[in-house]
Amino acid sequence: MTAPLRATTPEPALTCRYGTADDFDMEEFWTGITAFLGGTANVIMQLSLQPVAYGVMESPVESGRITVHPYKRLRTTLTYLAVALMGTDEDKRIYKEAVNISHRQIRSGPDSPVKYNAFDPTLQLWVAACLYWGIVDLEERLHGPLDPDTAEVFYQYASRLGTTLQMRREMWPADRAAFEEYWNSELATKTIDPRTRAFFNDMINLKMIAKPLRVFAPFQRFLVVGLLPPQLREQMRMTWTDRDERVMNALMHAIGATQRRFPKPVKLFPLNACLWDMRRRHRLGKPLV
Repeated sequence: MTAPLRATTPEPALTCRYGTADDFDMEEFWTGITAFLGGTANVIMQLSLQPVAYGVMESPVESGRITVHPYKRLRTTLTYLAVALMGTDEDKRIYKEAVNISHRQIRSGPDSPVKYNAFDPTLQLWVAACLYWGIVDLEERLHGPLDPDTAEVFYQYASRLGTTLQMRREMWPADRAAFEEYWNSELATKTIDPRTRAFFNDMINLKMIAKPLRVFAPFQRFLVVGLLPPQLREQMRMTWTDRDERVMNALMHAIGATQRRFPKPVKLFPLNACLWDMRRRHRLGKPLV
């Protein structure tokens, strides 16, 4: 397990080699491979909040269902990340409007076991928190701990993961110490029921894609188990040994050392491609989600 996020005391004009939160250079900080390595584990984190899980599992928006259109769902999810963290204000406005069209249909019905509404900003806060936590966890696994100033500036910048939709900026915990308190308290409340666990296992086992590609399922399961917080690993009834941790650390070190040599466009792939594709689709009048 990676070390917990380190608390720092925020300063009025915090600076580091990436600048302030207003001019943070996400393209210098980020690596696209984190989206591939951590995607499924992060979805499980997000859906460990039952209203989010049932909103996804019961969604009437068939075009966005991972069980029906897995590649399209992957594209739209990666595009949201790219737009929220690398896009312009206009990109974010355009993509928010497109996402909102789908989200308007996602609300619990009379037979739903839990109440949910995709426009609920508290649910969006949890999803944004999972995305932020996953990005930091993987970047540190690949490249080592962030220096405290960079970590705090990126934390403030990462509020865009929620404010690109309906989460209000003031809902984002004030600093990393406040975030760690929020994260730990929320994780302690998460439970995964049998229906959701079965949904997750199908996703981990790649049941939604062609059989020949399911050969990658064991590797995906290894990544998922290793990247889940221990509380959720237990809820999923998964085991993780010290040897597994050593193998994971060696793998991440090797990947990080290799991709560090790549030019920036290669490092950012597929996130830069998703942002380009979103702009192209908008220009041509094609659906964005």
